[in-house]
Amino acid sequence: MTTQSSGIDFMQWLIRLVAFIIDSIICSIPYAIIYLIIAAAAPHFFIFGGFLLGPLIFGIIEVLYFVILEVYWAGKTVGKYVLGLKVQMVNGSNVTFEKSFIRNVSKIYWIFLVLDWLIAVVTPGADRRQKYSDRIAGTTVIQVKQVFAQSTAPSTAPPTPASTPPA
Repeated sequence: MTTQSSGIDFMQWLIRLVAFIIDSIICSIPYAIIYLIIAAAAPHFFIFGGFLLGPLIFGIIEVLYFVILEVYWAGKTVGKYVLGLKVQMVNGSNVTFEKSFIRNVSKIYWIFLVLDWLIAVVTPGADRRQKYSDRIAGTTVIQVKQVFAQSTAPSTAPPTPASTPPA
């Protein structure tokens, strides 16, 4: 991964997006349960206020999920783990609860997250891997393992012939 300030590594941002989608799918499970409980208890409320309350509940779940996992699972969430990413402080130390909350508060509502990523892409920073809230928190996302790398060299030896069954 490149960290030069002259260009943006779009592959790194794409990998982060896929990790975020994986984590959002995981967050949708408790969200669906909570949503169904509230809908059963107050069905008329969701007719009038569900379009505002639903995204807020989902955002709170996401913020809690990301903060708790990043702090207690060495800077990783399930999506980050699968795609070989890790959150850490810019000095290389583990992320703290407060810093993780600062970097994840934009996930409370999707438009804030889009703005967070857009500001990071448009405004150059010292570390091009940082979204805007990462700059504020002093955190960064690093690649700890290659995601789409080929693990073994392709074999150039001809295949061995199959043995004939005994008669």
